[in-house]
Formats: sequence, structure tokens, C-alpha cells
Amino acid sequence: MALSQVDHDGRKDKMQVARLAMGCFWSPEALFGALPGVISTRTGYAGGKLKGPTYRQMGDHSESVELYFDPGLISYEELLRIFWRHHTPEVINDYKGRQYRSLLLYSGENQRKAALDVLQELASASGRAPATELLPFEAFYPAEDRHQKYYLKRFPDAMGKLEQHFASLEDLQRSTLAARLNGLAKGFTNRERILLELQQWDVSGEEKERIQRLITSIRW
Repeated sequence: MALSQVDHDGRKDKMQVARLAMGCFWSPEALFGALPGVISTRTGYAGGKLKGPTYRQMGDHSESVELYFDPGLISYEELLRIFWRHHTPEVINDYKGRQYRSLLLYSGENQRKAALDVLQELASASGRAPATELLPFEAFYPAEDRHQKYYLKRFPDAMGKLEQHFASLEDLQRSTLAARLNGLAKGFTNRERILLELQQWDVSGEEKERIQRLITSIRW
């Protein structure tokens, strides 16, 4: 089975989606990509009305991350706690307007209620709720390739070896393996944690050995 099938297509029946913004999208993608239970990550633009935004023509959108996750391994509420623990909404740099802001885009009543419950939990603990904008999800526009897995792409040896194992750059960028290695490249996880988690992946022993050899061969 190809790595892309192992990491993404094989878990579609279990996946849910979270969409968040907390400033520049490079670091949040690495932060969440390092987490067991997060299946796939990508950066993009969301929260505005402009159709087809780009990095140079973002309009009223914000830099955002989209997370596919297995709720049996990590809950939406835990993702939100991590989201609020790793940024301060009140001091996000706003010199480029809405490009950088604290934003949660919920899909459906369950996610809206979960967000309000976690906000109440945080308010009870600290005396006030984070100043994050909550909006119903409408559209997510993927960012350009150069903004996907930004930290991983700073390591040519890692990218060269990964490219040999994926049918396309898109498959590579949407894989769980790339999400974890992007988190490693930024320092949010380490190789030992990824190798330990690998033993729990729902793949054959042969495929685990293949992925392990790939991970351990990379020069960082």
C-alpha cells in the first residue's frame, strides 16, 4: 500500500475536520501536525468573503490551518485547548489587517457548542475568555505549495527521500507522515515519538518497516 493511502485515504471513515487561525499559519500547521490523532494538515485562507484568495491577494481572509483528525484518538475539545494554549488572541500582530487574527471556524452545532464549552472552561480558570472570533465555516482555500509543510521543506534530504515514496507532491503534503515530520522539523516532536506512534498505525508490518527505514534515514 502506498504511503499516501496509509496516511490519508485509509482513515476517511474516521475523520473529522477542524479549522483554526492563530497568526502566521506555518507554525500552527507544525504544532498540530505533531499530534497523534491528527491525520492530515494543510495551510490556507478562510474567514472572509473574497473568492479564490492567494497570499498576495488575501482580501478579508486570514491565514488558517485545516486539520483532519480521528476523534477516537484526539478530541475536538483537546485540539481547541491546544489552540488557545499556544497563542494569545489579544496580541496577534494586526498590521496587515485580517491576515493575522485569532479565529475558530466551526462546522455544525456540535463544534459550536464544544467551542463555547471550552471557552467557558478557560474563562472559569483565568477570569476571562480568550478574544477569539467564532464564525460558521463557509470555505477554505488551500495556500500555495510553498506554504505547505514549510519547516519540513527547509530540509532537502528529508524532502528528497519523501518524494521517492509518494506519487505526487500533493500526496506527500497531505500525508500523516509529512505532518509528523513537519512537526519534528519545527521542534514540536522528535523522531523517537514518531517511531513509537508508528507501531500503532493500522498498516502491515512490512509497511511499518518501510516507513521506519525512511524516517531513520533522514539527515536533519
